[in-house]
Amino acid sequence: MATRSISQPADMGTDPPSNSMTSVNSRSVAEPEGNAGAIDKKRQTDDGAEKAAAEEEPVNYPTGFRLTCIILALVLGIFLASLDMTIVATAIPKITDEFQGLDKASWYGAAFFMANGGFQSSWGKAYRYFPLKFTFLTSVFVFELGSLICAVAQDSATLIVGRAINGLGAAGLGTGAYTIIAFIAPPAKRAMYTGFVGMSFGVACVAGPLIGGVFAHEVSWRWCFWINLPIGGLAALIILFFFQTPISAKPVSATWRERLLQMDPLGIALVMGSIVCFMLALQQGGQTYPWRSRHIVGLLVGFAALAALFGLWEWRQGERSMIVPRLFGKRPVFVSCLTAMILLGGYYLIIYQLPVYFQSVGNASPTMSGVYNLPLIVATTISMISSGAAISSSGGTLTPYLQSCGAMVATVAAGLLYTLDTDSDTGRWVGFQLLGGIGWGIAFQIPIIATQATVSETPEDVGPATAMVLFFQCIGGAVFVTAAQTAFVNKLTQTLASTLPAVDPAKVVTTGATEIRSVFPAGQVPVIVSSYMAGIKVAIAIAIAGAGLGFLITLFTRWEKPKLSEGHKESMIVAAG
Repeated sequence: MATRSISQPADMGTDPPSNSMTSVNSRSVAEPEGNAGAIDKKRQTDDGAEKAAAEEEPVNYPTGFRLTCIILALVLGIFLASLDMTIVATAIPKITDEFQGLDKASWYGAAFFMANGGFQSSWGKAYRYFPLKFTFLTSVFVFELGSLICAVAQDSATLIVGRAINGLGAAGLGTGAYTIIAFIAPPAKRAMYTGFVGMSFGVACVAGPLIGGVFAHEVSWRWCFWINLPIGGLAALIILFFFQTPISAKPVSATWRERLLQMDPLGIALVMGSIVCFMLALQQGGQTYPWRSRHIVGLLVGFAALAALFGLWEWRQGERSMIVPRLFGKRPVFVSCLTAMILLGGYYLIIYQLPVYFQSVGNASPTMSGVYNLPLIVATTISMISSGAAISSSGGTLTPYLQSCGAMVATVAAGLLYTLDTDSDTGRWVGFQLLGGIGWGIAFQIPIIATQATVSETPEDVGPATAMVLFFQCIGGAVFVTAAQTAFVNKLTQTLASTLPAVDPAKVVTTGATEIRSVFPAGQVPVIVSSYMAGIKVAIAIAIAGAGLGFLITLFTRWEKPKLSEGHKESMIVAAG
């Protein structure tokens, strides 16, 4: 979830935009050859000839009703992909009630973030090497399949699998929406149409927690996923019947072996395996197994080994890899990736922890919990737009100052949120959220902008470099949400064991956040609520550390103002999920 700067040639009529929610510029990636990343000269010549031939054909952009329908379909796609990032946040307490446990709650968000981040590069290449309409419809199908699995899930494991498939499909939806825009809009109007699609992200961010709370309270949390089916189905039908793939969108010619290598399936398997091992160690350490147990040590060793293998494989893949070594070695890109992972990971943590605070400590309904979460979401969205406008009007000179300022404000806000207690008044949690939204919102888009500025002289690098930042941003969300939930449960059980020995901490953990007042005697509830508050404080402390470390990292960012040719001076700031 971010507001991203998209720079594209003013005369670009056939190439897709340089950025999307999850993967970008999928048809401008140079063909790799070995570790050095040399371009296959023959294929480059052939592709150039094909593009020149395509440009000679008259471009018939859709107009009127057909164009309106296509834009609507793309808006719906981005809306759904963005909505699923936050819609479950306010529904998680109710989900824990039904599935009897807090121990797996972190995976409901982490699984989505992992798949979303891990597959964005592959989707970008899929749109380059496979038919555009077929690939977009495939992403819709995958997303809808994940939604259906989540809606009918009868246990936590099934829900987690569904959320992962959700994230996989959402990555393709975001990439496809922005790619299709490049082929349906003339250059002069492309920024406007992209803005329409991007605005749906801001709407989804505001609506997500509120809709999730309403469904969880008034109907069922399962409607958080049922709602995706008719909306996604409508988007698919519109694209199927109204979008005609132009000649300029012809897939790049390549062997099936080359297509498979471009998707980097081994790299995805290694990095996903590594992250899963790490998060399982975080989740189970101190709860299911002692930290020094063979099980936890084995998971940590597995994490390190798979991470090392991933690094070696990515180096061997060269230009084909999801983490392109040549680009990752550039200091601004490397620092931006770290900032996106650490600073923004803390933001996602807060998004998922505040509903637990409102519903368990404050005894609010899921619906009101969504309402109470609006100050953070609205402030973030407005600040992202304002920050983007300021950067655009200043020509980029304000970028490093805004990044450091935003991170510093976010750190202060996280510290203030830590002071919330069982008796905090409305003014405190509203004010602290507003301050946090301002801080995180200002800094949210900067890693993308700094990365694009670094590689602006080589437009074919914009897509892979941006995808790398988005990968780290999503992985940061997965890791921080999991770490916070683990810290929360560990502190909750420790506090209960020392303050209320008569109650089994395991029973509290398996009860669910919104049922503690109905399951336990009235005399025990205040102590249990205080234990919840102690756990939430420890979780928020992780956000403080993330924001603070993110601030320190921003001090080492070397800002490079974009050096764009006349044909690349058309730029825009859009909100994208």
